[in-house]
Amino acid sequence: MSLAATTPVLPVPARTPAADAQAADEHGASRGAEPSRPRVLSIAGTDPTGGAGIQADLKAFAAHGAYGMAVTTALVAQNTHGVRTVHVPGADFLAEQLDAVSDDVVIDAVKIGMVADEPNARAIAAWLGRVRPPFVVLDPVMVATSGHRLLDEGAEQAVRELVALADLVTPNLPELAVLVGEPAATTWPDALAQARRLHAASGAVVLLKGGHLTGEESPDALVGARGPDDVTTFSAPRVDTVHTHGTGCSLSAAVAALRPRRDGWESATRDAKTWLTGALRAGGALAVGTGRGPVDHLAHLPALGQRTFSEEAWERVAGWREAVESMGFVRALADGSLAAGDFGFYLAQDAAYLAEYSRVLSRASQLAPTPEARQFFAGAAVESLEVEQALHRDWLGEHAGMDRGAVESVDPSPVTAAYTNHLHAASNGSYAETVAALLPCYWLYSHVGDVLVRRAGDLDGHPYARWISLYGDPAFAEATRTACSFADEAARWASPAERERMLRAFELSSMHEYLFFEQGLTRPTWPAPPLAAR
Repeated sequence: MSLAATTPVLPVPARTPAADAQAADEHGASRGAEPSRPRVLSIAGTDPTGGAGIQADLKAFAAHGAYGMAVTTALVAQNTHGVRTVHVPGADFLAEQLDAVSDDVVIDAVKIGMVADEPNARAIAAWLGRVRPPFVVLDPVMVATSGHRLLDEGAEQAVRELVALADLVTPNLPELAVLVGEPAATTWPDALAQARRLHAASGAVVLLKGGHLTGEESPDALVGARGPDDVTTFSAPRVDTVHTHGTGCSLSAAVAALRPRRDGWESATRDAKTWLTGALRAGGALAVGTGRGPVDHLAHLPALGQRTFSEEAWERVAGWREAVESMGFVRALADGSLAAGDFGFYLAQDAAYLAEYSRVLSRASQLAPTPEARQFFAGAAVESLEVEQALHRDWLGEHAGMDRGAVESVDPSPVTAAYTNHLHAASNGSYAETVAALLPCYWLYSHVGDVLVRRAGDLDGHPYARWISLYGDPAFAEATRTACSFADEAARWASPAERERMLRAFELSSMHEYLFFEQGLTRPTWPAPPLAAR
C-alpha cells in the first residue's frame, strides 16, 4: 500500500497579496529582503550512504555557507560499491516539488545532478524557463564510473538541451564525449577542444574536469567564462585516494553555493577546487563504507568544541615554554650579563641555522595550497637571510673579527644540526607537517621576545638591545599570528593521524628551540674550534 493512497492531501488556503505581505512582515522574510546566506537548490537523486546526490549537495552547500534545499528526481538504492536499484517517482511529482519550492522561496542558485529520464529532464527545462534562477549549474550525470551509459538516447538528448539552459556545465571526460557526440578524449588538448565545441554549441560555460587523465596533477579548466576563446586552467596535486564517491556532485554543488557571492565563475571554481582537495584528503578518516568512500565535506571545519591546532599545540609545549623562560641564557640576555663569547657562539650557530631554515621556508612555500601562504613563506625565507643574517654578520664582524665568508662557513654544532635535520625531515612530509615544524621558530621566539622586553625594561645602553627589540618587534608578532593561522587552516584539512603528526612536529621543534638557546651557555668560549677537533 502506498503512502499516497492512505495520506489525505490537505487543502491549501487561497493566497492573497495582503496575506503574503502579512506573512512576510511577521516572519521578516520578505522576498525582497537581503538574505543572510545564499539560498541554493539541488535537483538530483538520492544516496542513502550520504556521499553523493542530494545528500552530498546539501553538505557542500552548508560547507560554503549556503542554505540548501533539495528536490528529488530519483530514489536510488546505492552504497559505496555501486547502484542497486533506481525508483523514479515521475515527472509530474518532480514538477510539483519544483513549483512548491519556487512559489515560496527566492532561489539564488540551482545545481542539477541526476535527472534519471527524459520526462524529468523536460520537466526541469520547463521549470527553468518559467523561474529563470540567476545561476544554474548542471552536472550531467550520464556515464557511470564503470563506463556504462546511465541514460537512454532520448534522455541524453534532453540533457543536451538542458545544457543550453545552464550557465555552467561540469562534465567529466566521458560525459563531455556524450554531450558532443564524439569518442572520449584521451589527452588534455583534445578534451579542451571538445569543451570549446560544447561551449560554442550551447553558450554555457564549461568546467572541464580532467580527473580521468593520469599524472601527478589533476587539471580542470573553465572554458568560455569571459568569452568564446577564454580558457582558465586550474591545477592541483592529484590526491592518491579511493575515497572519491560523490566528487563530481560535491564540486558542482560547491561552485553553485559560492557563485552568488563571488564576482565570477573563476573565483567560485578556484575556491571550490581548494575545498575539494582538502575534502578528498580527509575522506579516508571518515571510515564510511568498504568501497569507494565519500569525501569529507566538512573537513575544513573544526568539530564542535574542538580547539584549534595552535591552541592545542601551545598547551602541549607548556613545559618547554616554562623551561625556556627560566633558563640561564634567557635571564642573562635580558639583564645584559650574558658574556660576549656566549652571545657570539649563539649568533654564529643561529647564522648556520638560518641558512637551512630558509630552505625549509622555501619548501613550505612550494607546498602551500594558496597564493597567500606561498607569498608569506617565500617572503620569510628571504627575510631570514637578508635581514636576520645581516644583523648577525654585523655583530660578529665587529666583536669577533669574522668576515662574511667566515660567518657563512660556520660548522653547525650537533644541537644546531639536529634541529635543522628535524625541519628537513618534516618538510619531506606534508605541507601541514612542514608548517607545524616551522611554527615554534616564530612562536617561541615571539614569546621569548615578550619575556625579554618585560624583564629588560629600558633598553638604553643595553648591550643586546638590538636583538631584544628584534624578538619583541610588533611586526614579528604579527608574522607569528599569520603563521599560526596557516597552521590552523592546514590542520582543518588534516586527518586525525596527520594532525597528531603536526602536533609531534611542533613539540619536537619546541624541544630543539630550548636546546638551541641552552647551547649558548654550554659552549662558553669564542671563537669555537672546528667540530672535527673537538
